[in-house]
Amino acid sequence: MSTVFVNYRTGDGDEVAALLEHELSARFGSEQVFRASKSIPAGTRFPQALITAVRRSHVLLAVIGNRWFDPRTPGGRPALEDRDDWVRREILEAFESGALVIPVLVGSAKIDRKLLPEELSVLADCQSRRLSMRDSHTDLDRIGDDLARLVPVLARTDTRPPLERGAGGGEKAGDGTRIRTRDGVGQVGRDLSGTVITAPRGPVHTGSGTQHNGPQFNGDGMGVQYIAGGRVRGLRQEIGRPAGPEDGQDR
Repeated sequence: MSTVFVNYRTGDGDEVAALLEHELSARFGSEQVFRASKSIPAGTRFPQALITAVRRSHVLLAVIGNRWFDPRTPGGRPALEDRDDWVRREILEAFESGALVIPVLVGSAKIDRKLLPEELSVLADCQSRRLSMRDSHTDLDRIGDDLARLVPVLARTDTRPPLERGAGGGEKAGDGTRIRTRDGVGQVGRDLSGTVITAPRGPVHTGSGTQHNGPQFNGDGMGVQYIAGGRVRGLRQEIGRPAGPEDGQDR
């Protein structure tokens, strides 16, 4: 039984669907992610296999590219209005079975409600995620994080350590928070003695006692000082004059 069904239109999103399935399979396990060309064995009657897979899935990811609305039937009607169109059938089956439907918009693609047949109009109301090839790693991580939060079975099979999860760069884990910055990754928790600083741009003092430093500047013109550990009774930093012994006195 697959938990995630990857729905896509041939000629519009094939490569993205394959990338999405590959990355999610690596994170949650191949058996958790269904994509037709990978998951249906040779010789299997695919119509029943597709419908059965959708009905057994918790989530359907509808991959939508810029040409998703373009295909036409031999009579000239939009393919989405054709009852035999598999993209349409799979999405409708997912809604009917109670699966969560998440549109995955590729690049600059949009869902135009006016182009959707009435039966599929609800798709425009579903919160989407965007997958850009320029930032595919971040976008794929975010989609994976969404699935891990929304589907308990995926959370149990998730191979990503908790501190490596979190769209936008951070997620609380235990007593600390992981922070992504331009220069590296740090962890800030309740106890500053456990703080990790990557690529500091100024003096770093992690013991007890007083630290005196003059102005420190990085390439952006910003002063950086960091003090942790022990009891710091007073902390004062001024930019524009040399720091002196009085900077360690109580105020």
